[in-house]
Amino acid sequence: MIERVVSLLCDPATHESLEVQVEFDRKGAQQPLLANPKSGRRFPIREGIPVFLNEAEVSGLNRKYQKMYDWMAPGYDLAAKLYAYFKRTDLRQMRSGYLDELEIRGGDQVLEVSVGTGINVLLLPPNIDFYGLDISWGMLEKCRQNLRGWKREANLFYGEAENLPFKSQSFDVVFHFGGINFFNDKARAIREMIRVAKPGTKIVISDETEKHVQSVYEKTPLLGKYFRGRQEAVSPPTELLPQGMLDVRLKELREGRLYCLTFRTPAQPFAL
Repeated sequence: MIERVVSLLCDPATHESLEVQVEFDRKGAQQPLLANPKSGRRFPIREGIPVFLNEAEVSGLNRKYQKMYDWMAPGYDLAAKLYAYFKRTDLRQMRSGYLDELEIRGGDQVLEVSVGTGINVLLLPPNIDFYGLDISWGMLEKCRQNLRGWKREANLFYGEAENLPFKSQSFDVVFHFGGINFFNDKARAIREMIRVAKPGTKIVISDETEKHVQSVYEKTPLLGKYFRGRQEAVSPPTELLPQGMLDVRLKELREGRLYCLTFRTPAQPFAL
């Protein structure tokens, strides 16, 4: 892996630095991996994507929606385009409400938590160092396929938002769209986004509102089973922000079908 990328990575459990090592498979071929030299923990690299997720340990809502996104991945982009078409708009316009909130400059290191099929990569400036993490291997496979077709580059990682495999204060831009409504631990995921952001970074978190979940997701064939019978309604995670966050703002987009929460980390390093 590129030294620059490895320098940003850490053991998601301890935040200790990682190094690239090589092992040999049964046929004698070299297989690179990432390792924590202090603990000996090892993280394989699968088809060019570092794996920081033990699938046997994924549980609760994370497991439920991981399965959903794996199932949806092959047709996700087509469904998104059809939805935009029937709304008489396009993907860029539909996502402009939260993408326009990002403060991106050329050369920035940008992290998208829950990168999905990578549609946002296509909508962002090309002169950035992009990192995308997702809990769905199916989505990451589709994202990698899209990147090849778009001739765009991105660093992809398989992991959970609650345990990001990046060192503290690594990114100039951190954002998330779609998914946090149904994370196992939304508060922890937010703290992780704050941890890996540089001081003074504006963080953007956006997802569908209860209005959209009820009117669209619950009524969609095959998809509806994942959303009906929920124990609690969707709500923006404003109250889960740690004390000390600045410029906290919440707005609704697309006629109340999407919320967008933005805030800024303190200018000085922040202890969570």
